[in-house]
This record gives sequence, structure tokens and C-alpha cells, in this order.
Amino acid sequence: MSKKSTHNGLFSTLIGKKMLMGVTGIFLITFLVVHCAINSLIFFNDGGELFNEGAKFMGTNVLIRIMEVVLFLGIIAHIVDALLLTLANNKTRSTGYQYQKPNANSKWYSRWMGLLGTLILMFLIVHLKDFWVPSRFTDHIAHSELEKLPGQETLFEEMKEVFENPLIVILYVASMVSLAYHLLHGFQSAFQTMGWNHPKYTPIIQKTGFWFSIIIPILFALMPIVMHLGIIK
Repeated sequence: MSKKSTHNGLFSTLIGKKMLMGVTGIFLITFLVVHCAINSLIFFNDGGELFNEGAKFMGTNVLIRIMEVVLFLGIIAHIVDALLLTLANNKTRSTGYQYQKPNANSKWYSRWMGLLGTLILMFLIVHLKDFWVPSRFTDHIAHSELEKLPGQETLFEEMKEVFENPLIVILYVASMVSLAYHLLHGFQSAFQTMGWNHPKYTPIIQKTGFWFSIIIPILFALMPIVMHLGIIK
């Protein structure tokens, strides 16, 4: 059997799909840490100076730009794999039994990962349209106040403008609630799928996953709130 056919066989199985979900999940968790750290620079409330510097680094660093491509491939793989896993689970699920006592084996959010993921995907599309596309593919965004040309805005100014819309703020906050529940299941599940279970380390992973699922979404949700209320200027 060729190496290529072995790989195809692995990822066509339920175990292979779960492994791919775990790998892409851990990669996306890493991305959340970096993205949250850069965005949290707005809390210095310095008129966006530090945030714009961070955004400039993310937009001009060659390695980061390459990782953006890898990130999008990871997101696509994560979404496709989630759909395939959902279809596979629906086919193999015994009829009737699990629906009689759904809480016996799992939390409600672990059974609704597909819906939570769909809500996050909708948010991601809006987020990319409002920020990533203008900053990467148009001349609308300048890296800093010093480099700003007539008709341009910095990314910080773009954030303030976007978050003036209360509907966008509500969408962001609701999406972060979905992200929190998605992470409550996905964080620990990703490590478990990779086989990284140990009586000594598993409790640490569980606690880390719980706090990660709370802190990261709260920080992301606070950003549009404080900007909409004018606390960050």
C-alpha cells in the first residue's frame, strides 16, 4: 500500500477524522491566544498606538502572512471535518437510545457543537469583511497615524467606526458566548483526541480548558463593548 493511500485511508475513518479535528483544534486555540493578545492592546487606551503597532507587525511580517494561509487552511479543514464527523455520528448513532436520556453521557453544548460552530462561522465571515479584507486587500487602512494618507484610517479607527453599530456589538458578544461553549467542549476534547491523557496532567488540562473558555471569549466580547460605550478612545 502506498503512503498516499495510507493517509487517505486514515482520514477517511472516524478515528482519522477525530485526529484531524484535534490537530486543527489545537492550532486554532493557539491562534486565539495570539489574536487575543494583539487585540487586547486596545485596553492600554493610548489612542490605539500600541494596537496599530501590533496590527502592523501582523500585517507586514512574512512569517505571519504565511501562517495566515495555514490558518485559513486549518479553519477550512476544521469546518469540513466537523461536518463529516456529524454525518458519520448520525449514521452510527443507535436509534432512539441516546435521545431518551441525552444528559446521561454528555453536556448539552457538546451535542450542539455543530450549531455553535455555525454561529462562530457566521461571526467570522462578518469579522473578515469588516477588518481583515480592508487591511489586507485595500488601501483603506494605514498602519499608523504617521503613515496615514488622506482618506485612510488606522485599524484602530476602523474598529471604533464598526463598533458604533449596536447590532454588530450584539453579534460579537453573542458569538463569543457561542465560542465559550464551543471551547468548553473542544479544548479538552482536542487533547483527549490526540491521546494526551494522564492521571497527573488531565486535571490540569481540564482546569486550563475551563478558564481558557471563560477568559478568552470575555476579552474578545469586552472589546466591542468598551469601544461602543466610548470607554476606549
